[in-house]
Amino acid sequence: MTVSALTRPGERDRLIVKIGEIDWIFCLTLCLIAGAGAVMLFSIAGSSWTPWAAAHLMRFALFFAIMIVLSLIDLRVWFALAYPIYGMGFLLLIAVDLVGHHALGAQRWLQAGPVTIQPSEIMKIGLVLALGRFYHGLSGKSAQLSWWLLIPAILIVAPVALVAKEPDLGTAILMLLTGAVMVVLAGLSWRVIAAGVVGATVMAPLVYFFAMHDYQRQRITTFLNPEADPSGAGYHTLQSSIAIGSGGLLGKGYGLGSQSQLNFLPEKQTDFIFATLAEEFGFVGCAAILVLYAAVIFMALRTAYLSHSHFGRLAAAGVTATFALYVLINGSMVMGLAPVVGVPMPLLSYGGTVMLTVMVGFGLVMAVRVHRYSEVTSGKGSLL
Repeated sequence: MTVSALTRPGERDRLIVKIGEIDWIFCLTLCLIAGAGAVMLFSIAGSSWTPWAAAHLMRFALFFAIMIVLSLIDLRVWFALAYPIYGMGFLLLIAVDLVGHHALGAQRWLQAGPVTIQPSEIMKIGLVLALGRFYHGLSGKSAQLSWWLLIPAILIVAPVALVAKEPDLGTAILMLLTGAVMVVLAGLSWRVIAAGVVGATVMAPLVYFFAMHDYQRQRITTFLNPEADPSGAGYHTLQSSIAIGSGGLLGKGYGLGSQSQLNFLPEKQTDFIFATLAEEFGFVGCAAILVLYAAVIFMALRTAYLSHSHFGRLAAAGVTATFALYVLINGSMVMGLAPVVGVPMPLLSYGGTVMLTVMVGFGLVMAVRVHRYSEVTSGKGSLL
């Protein structure tokens, strides 16, 4: 389909045209990553499809279909729903604080009969949409430095504070960094960026001593010196480092990773699945997966670049930033380059909640691509 054909009135609204505009190479890359995750989950379960590999594939198939459906939704609909989705996510976060379900030492979930939801995952998408909508109606000069910037600051800090209180430090950091990336991409003045970096550096000790929970401070202490408690707090990091180091260049072979197969490696199916991959397939296997992740990030950013609307560019860039931060934080964590914060490797790790969030986000990215010529209008700085 040529550009000239796509610009004809009514042509872009045809279902067959929309399906043809989906980036199927992008979709194939997502399938390859999820397939690699299933392969690893099959291995660490002792060459069994249960309890993880089959469920992983079925979830991905369902969420992939959801992504395709979401990609067909007009970008103007996403724009109209931006603030309502953010508002719903924020109200659910407040509900978590009031009546949330306790599990694993945290209060992060809402229970409604047999259904359990984690509102912070809704907020990841809501934050991206809300910031994209706000900056869509803001002038470039106001985006650099003005009193208007108090609004995105509140949009970011309010949900981050609620998520950190649950406590869920990994998700809070992820949301904070995603918001910061979007604000910078929207055109924030470099003077403000420099001042923010200085301010964060000054505030870091205060946050460490007065805002963090004891176990969170212990994670940072363990990160700096995991050998101090090798059988306790430092166990995760040390076992992950052993698994990665023992894999060498080509790995020990499929199904032959001693750290994962003998259950020395904790959370081998979720947070530390990348260490399992490194042990069995070595540096070459890890490099191959990282190339696939890099391809996804590149294609998503290219979609953001092609969008004719500022909302589309920022929304696609925000989703891409969240995905890239997942990869960066998890990769750093399993290699001992960052504290353990419970952030999984997207699409590779087992877990339905994060996978759903990622695929809904990519549904938005594909919607930006399919409707890249759509005209999205709003009042200047409007919150309506």
